[in-house]
Amino acid sequence: MTFLDYAIFGTYMLGLVGVGWWFHKKNESAEDYFVGGRAISPGHVGLSVAATDVGGGFSIGLGGLGYAMGLSGNWLLFTGLVGAWTTAVLVIPRIKRLDAEHGMMTYPDFLRFRYDGRVALVAAVISALGYLGFTAGQILAGAKLMSGSVIHWAPPGMTEITFATLIIGGVIVAYTVLGGLKAVIYTDTIQWIVLMMGLVFFAIPFTLAKVGGLHGLRAALPASYFSLFHVSPLTLVNWFITIAPIWLVAMTLYQRMYASPTTKDAQKAWFIAGLFEWPAMAFAGVGLGMMSRVLFPGIDAELGVPRLLAHVLPVGVTGIVVASYFSAIMSTADSCMIASSGNVVSDIMQRSPWAMKDTPRLVRASQVATLVVGLAAILIASQFTMVLDAILKAYAFLVAGLFVPTLGAYFWRQSTSSGAFWGMICGGSTTLVLLISGAAPPLGLDPSFWGILASALVFVPVSILTSEETDTATETEEEASLA
Repeated sequence: MTFLDYAIFGTYMLGLVGVGWWFHKKNESAEDYFVGGRAISPGHVGLSVAATDVGGGFSIGLGGLGYAMGLSGNWLLFTGLVGAWTTAVLVIPRIKRLDAEHGMMTYPDFLRFRYDGRVALVAAVISALGYLGFTAGQILAGAKLMSGSVIHWAPPGMTEITFATLIIGGVIVAYTVLGGLKAVIYTDTIQWIVLMMGLVFFAIPFTLAKVGGLHGLRAALPASYFSLFHVSPLTLVNWFITIAPIWLVAMTLYQRMYASPTTKDAQKAWFIAGLFEWPAMAFAGVGLGMMSRVLFPGIDAELGVPRLLAHVLPVGVTGIVVASYFSAIMSTADSCMIASSGNVVSDIMQRSPWAMKDTPRLVRASQVATLVVGLAAILIASQFTMVLDAILKAYAFLVAGLFVPTLGAYFWRQSTSSGAFWGMICGGSTTLVLLISGAAPPLGLDPSFWGILASALVFVPVSILTSEETDTATETEEEASLA
């Protein structure tokens, strides 16, 4: 990168921190900080949902899949389209009716309404820890991109990756702590537009020319790289099991549902998000990964795209495209950070005997919680080496613990608080044990599959055995709200 590229990149980073400072001056309540005042338009929410779900982790991860397996890696994001559109049709109308009546702010707020405070607390802990892992994965993605394209030096005793982790983590933490969800959503909109323009108008055309066009690309890669079905059924099943259910339990998505003024606004946003994920970002990401393999064979697959950005693009264009990839990374990291701190503040601190009623103190506590989450994520990021691995492990833990009880909360009248509580404990712990042990899961299925199965095997019978615990009047109210 030249001085001009560094100047473009640095100006962009400072601009994002400036957006955070602007909204810091505008936020007047915890509702402003965590759900954007419930008045954000479908376009902004839709782009923010897409940016949050895809983000830099999947951007870098998709490039790695394109590098390793070709076009068939695009199916990873097809799960996003399925999840987004299914949620728009089946979930959003139900949750927005409840939100209109009860003014919800978090995902566990819904579980508190449907079950009880004990279930909501367990969900908050699982969600907070899962999003802490997500944030770490995104910061690691940013560090890989920065070390592969922007910095080639580190202080004595520190690796380039570690140094880059501190820099990118610091920028993300700064504007997220300052501005809350409004800053997150509006910067997401800017960042997604910058990313798509950077890919479509600069990165893809210039790189394709460098490899000799489509003819040169075909000549340089195996034929299997151009097949949409060069992927095993087991891999597809694992992707769907791990990723698609996240649309039902993601705190980041519930915050955006609540930030949408109406049901129709939220549904429109989710349809927009699905299309931007697949086919738009899916094919752009794997395509660049394929081209990076031609230009830089034999390296870490996830470093192919960062290396490409640093060495292939013309002066000035490099700074724009590198900034666009950082946009994707930060758009997910900031959302995950604000989700985790939202769980800590709204679902844990504010439900304790030490809950704060004073609005200025609550906003400051929210900022401190976000800062602590961000610093913890930077520390965790330094322990991982593969971006996609970190993200999928966080997904697995979240989905295994929360999916079955949440599904029951929406669609099964006999589900009970006891069933949900023990289903979450068994599902989350089963997956966590498999992840920590490092043992190969049975039949090659993802640990989240076994966690979901364990959760269901506990949730259903316990709910049936304890169905008498549900008060008739409460049940009638819940059924009417969720119908």
